[in-house]
Amino acid sequence: MSAVMPRQTPAGPRPRHGAATGGPDVPVPTRPAWARRVTPRPRWVLTTVVLGVFVMFLLLEAYVNAEFKPDGAVHESTVSATVPDNITGGGPLIDTTNGRIVSYQMPPKTIALTFDDGPDPVWTPQVRKVLRAHGVPATFFVVGSQVARYPQLARDLVADGNELGVHTFTHPDMTKLPAWQRTMEYSQTQMAIAAAVGVKTSLLRFPYSSSSNSLDDRTWPLVLEAGEQGYLTIETDTDSLDWMRQGVDTIVRNSTPRDGAGSVVLLHDAGGDRAETVAALDQLIPKLKAQGYEFVTVSEGFRRATAADSTGGTPATALDQWRGRALVWAVQLADRLLDVLSFMIIAVGILTTLRTLMMFFFAGRHARRRRRPDWRWGRPVDEPVSVIVPAFNEKENIANTVRSLATGDYPAIEVIVVDDGSTDGTGDIVTGLNLPNVRLVRVPNGGKPFALNVGVAWARHELIIMVDGDTVFEPDSIRALVQPFGDPTVGAVAGNVKVSNRGTVVGRWQHIEYVIGFNLDRRLYELFGCIPTVPGAIGAFRRRALRDVGGVSDRTLAEDTDLTMAITRAGWRVVYEGQARAWTEAPATLGQLWRQRYRWSYGTMQAMWRHRGALTEPGASGRFGRRGLPFLAFFGIALPLLAPLVDILTLYGFVFFNRTEAGVAWLAMLALQTITAVVAFRLDGERLGPLWALPLQQFVYRQVIYVVMAQSALTALTGARLRWHKLRRTGEAAVGPVG
Repeated sequence: MSAVMPRQTPAGPRPRHGAATGGPDVPVPTRPAWARRVTPRPRWVLTTVVLGVFVMFLLLEAYVNAEFKPDGAVHESTVSATVPDNITGGGPLIDTTNGRIVSYQMPPKTIALTFDDGPDPVWTPQVRKVLRAHGVPATFFVVGSQVARYPQLARDLVADGNELGVHTFTHPDMTKLPAWQRTMEYSQTQMAIAAAVGVKTSLLRFPYSSSSNSLDDRTWPLVLEAGEQGYLTIETDTDSLDWMRQGVDTIVRNSTPRDGAGSVVLLHDAGGDRAETVAALDQLIPKLKAQGYEFVTVSEGFRRATAADSTGGTPATALDQWRGRALVWAVQLADRLLDVLSFMIIAVGILTTLRTLMMFFFAGRHARRRRRPDWRWGRPVDEPVSVIVPAFNEKENIANTVRSLATGDYPAIEVIVVDDGSTDGTGDIVTGLNLPNVRLVRVPNGGKPFALNVGVAWARHELIIMVDGDTVFEPDSIRALVQPFGDPTVGAVAGNVKVSNRGTVVGRWQHIEYVIGFNLDRRLYELFGCIPTVPGAIGAFRRRALRDVGGVSDRTLAEDTDLTMAITRAGWRVVYEGQARAWTEAPATLGQLWRQRYRWSYGTMQAMWRHRGALTEPGASGRFGRRGLPFLAFFGIALPLLAPLVDILTLYGFVFFNRTEAGVAWLAMLALQTITAVVAFRLDGERLGPLWALPLQQFVYRQVIYVVMAQSALTALTGARLRWHKLRRTGEAAVGPVG
C-alpha cells in the first residue's frame, strides 16, 4: 500500500530518517512567500522597438545599397515629339526653372570638368589630389548615399574650391520611378550635402544621362519636373567614356573638345576601377592649359554663358542641416549594422563548422568507447535507489510516470511523490495506485526546488533519481542510469530524454532538437568534463554530492543547470548515460514552447552568471570554468542567438541582392546542420525519417528560439525568480519507438 505522509510545511521540522539514509539529510530550504518572485515578464515593448529598429535599418540599408550600375549604361534615345529643338540642338546647360525652356553652351576655351557617381573612398581622393596639383576646380555630381557614408570627402572637395551637384540618392533609373520617389531622391541628396558642407545646390544630373540631344519623350518630362523644383539640368557635350576603360590615351582624346569650343566634360570618380581616369586627368589638364583653356565649375560656366548671377550653392538652413545629419547618421548606422551582421554570419559559420567537426570527432569517440565489449563503469551497481517525483497539477501523466518508475527492472526502488500543493487531485491519483514502494508527501506549494529538497529529505537511500511528473521511464532505465555510480568519482548522471508526442510538427521539431542539441552535446561535454545540465526529466545523484552543494538551489530559473554546475565545481564528475531513456511530453504548441524555453534560456544565463567564479578557480572547478562556461556561451547561447540571422539575411539577400549567392549560403548551412543531425540520430539509434522537417524548422522553430533568446538576454539582469512553472499537459507521455 502506498502511504500518504503527513503534510509538511516549509516552516515545519525537517523529516528524520533511520540508518538507511546513507548519510546526513540534505536540509530543506525555507523562505517566506513574499521573497518568491515569478518569471520576469518578457519586455514586449522593448523587444518590439528593438526589432522594429532592426528591420527599419535593414530596409534602409537595402535602399541605399540598391543595385548600382555605372553611368556607362546610357539609355538609347528614341524619336522625340516633345523635346524642343532648341534643347536637342542646344548646349548641356538646361534651364527649365520659372517657366523657361532654354539651353546654353559653355563659352569658348572654357572647360568644366564633371565627375559622376562619387564620392568614393579610393578614387575621389586621388582625383582631388590631381586637381589640387594642377590648381583647377571641378564639379562633382554626387550620389547622396555616398555623401552620407563619406561626408568628409565631400567637405574636402568643397574646401578645395570644387562644387557639388545632385546625382540622386541611390543612382536609380529615374524613368522607372514615380514622381514622389524622384522628389525623395533629390531631397535626400540635398539633405546629405547640407549635412556635409552646409549648402544646397541647384545643379542636377540624372543617372545614365548623356548629351542634350539624347533627351526623348521618357526623359524630357523629368527635366521639366526638375525645373519646377528649381534645378538646372546639366548634361554633357564631351564624354570621356572612361567607364569603358579603353586606355589613358583614349580617355584623353575623348575628353578633348573640338576646335577650341567650350565644353562640359564627363568623367567618373566612382563606379569601378578609375585608375585610368586619374592617370588621364594628369595628362589632360596640362594639355588643355597649353591650348589656352580655362577650367571653371559648372556654376561659373553658366554665369559666364548667361551673364546671370552665380548658380552655385546657397547656404542651407539650420533645419536642413539637422535633417541632413539625421539622414547621415541613419545611413552610417545601417552600414555598421550590416557590417556587424556580416561579422555575425561569419561567426555563425565558424561556430557551426567547429561544432560539426567537434561532434564528428568527440561525440563519435564517446559512442565508440561505450560500444566496446569491455566497457564498464566499474563494479555493477544494484544498491537501493530513491526516486523523487515533484508534482504540481500533473493528473494527466502522473499515473503513467509513477507506474513506470515503481515497476522498473531494478532490485530495490523507492518512489517518493512530492505533491507540491496540486489542486487537480494529483496526490489522490498517486494514492489510488496502491503501489507498495510508492510514498506520497503533500506540501504547500513552494516551487520545484523546494519540492525536490523535501523529497531528498524523505529519501532513505544514497542514490537518488529525480524525475519530472510528466516523464515515463523504460523498464531498464533506472538500472542503466545508476551504473555510472560504479565509478566512485561520479556524482551525477544525465539520462537520455526522448520526446513522446512527436506526431505534430512542433513535437517533431523538438524531437530533432533533443537528439541533436541535447544528447549529442552531452557526449561532447562529458569528454571535456563539463556537462552543464543533468535534465530534470531523468537525472541521478549521490546524496553526498547533493549535500556538498547544499541541495537544489532556487536562486535561478534553471535549477537543474544550477545544480549540475555546483556539483561539478564541488569536484564530482558528471556523466551521460544514453541507454537510460525517459519519455517526456514536450510542449504541444508554440506558445507553450515559448514559455518553457524562455524559462530555460533565462535560467541558464542566470546559472552561468552565478558560477562565473569557476573561470579563475583551480582543479575541476577551473576546468569547468575554462571549458564548460565558454562552450555553453558559444554553443548554447551565441549560436542559437545568431543562427536565425542566416535565414534573415538569406531572405534579405534574396529579395534585395544576389539571389544565387544567398541561396547557396543558406543551403551550405543547411547541409552542415543536416550532416550533424544524421550523425546525432545514428549515434542515438533513431530513425532518420523525422529529419524531413529540418528545412522547415529553420523558418519557424529557429526563429521562435531566436526571439526567446533575445528576450532572455534583455531581461537577464533583472535577477527574477520562478515559482512552479506549469505547462498544459495532454497525457501523451509514453514510451515510444527508438531505432
